Amino acid sequence: MNQLTPVLQGAQLTVEGGITKPPMERTRGTEELFLQAQAQAQLEGFTLTERGVGGTSDGNFAADEGTPTLDGLGPVGDGAHASHEHIVIDAIPGRIAVLLRLFSSL
Repeated sequence: MNQLTPVLQGAQLTVEGGITKPPMERTRGTEELFLQAQAQAQLEGFTLTERGVGGTSDGNFAADEGTPTLDGLGPVGDGAHASHEHIVIDAIPGRIAVLLRLFSSL
């Protein structure tokens, strides 16, 4: 951001602020929660995989307080915030079933 330059002659650009969310650290509690979610997905007939991605969510705040936190358990799809963003309709029931199983097992 600090390398941005104005394109309009005579304009000035001021960049302020900084990182406003803590990182979502992988903890033992989060790992255990993921393993529970993964087991519930297997019962529904699909594999739930773990991966780290860029970006942020409000889950960062919960994780920063020490609460085991999973993110990305919503609909399967691609293109977040892009013109080709979409979800896979047929995958929705399985995702809901995994969440229900996970909530019931906690």
